[in-house]
Amino acid sequence: MYSRSSEPIRFDRDAEVVMVPSGERVNMPAGSIGYITQALGGSYTLFIEGNMFRLHGVDADAIGKEPVPPIEMPTDATDEQVEQMVWQQLRTCFDPEIPVNIVELGLVYKVEMSRTESGERKVSVDMTLTAPACGMGEILIDDVRSKVEMIPTVAECDVELVFDPPWNRTMMSELAKLETGMM
Repeated sequence: MYSRSSEPIRFDRDAEVVMVPSGERVNMPAGSIGYITQALGGSYTLFIEGNMFRLHGVDADAIGKEPVPPIEMPTDATDEQVEQMVWQQLRTCFDPEIPVNIVELGLVYKVEMSRTESGERKVSVDMTLTAPACGMGEILIDDVRSKVEMIPTVAECDVELVFDPPWNRTMMSELAKLETGMM
């Protein structure tokens, strides 16, 4: 939420944002005023008129920030290179309220790559939430899908939310435990 350290912003142009936690996509009109409450992984969590929104980094120029540059990857990249990039992208996905990425939190259970009939890469991600009733599920799924699909040669990303095994604190990395004060 808003704090004294939140940075004020004003939308210079219309931009699509995602409402937190519902995941509903809405158009934020130019002239809207609010605050950046979190800026991690190339995305921005914004507090505007009592609501939270997520702005994807590709639209950062709408609030006067540098847009996230396109990912560069050779067209002949190996599956191993693409998988490394998938994990790199997953490390840019953050819960709008927790300043630790979903990989370090232990929320990503599985990443698999396959090929479509046309030969394009398809990535499947199994992930969980810190609690089954966590309201951030749709936001995180959207973030994972959009960031993985930014990778050249990846045509599609399917994200499945699973709850077996149930997440617990032991799944967090030492860094995540330190960052969240659970160490």
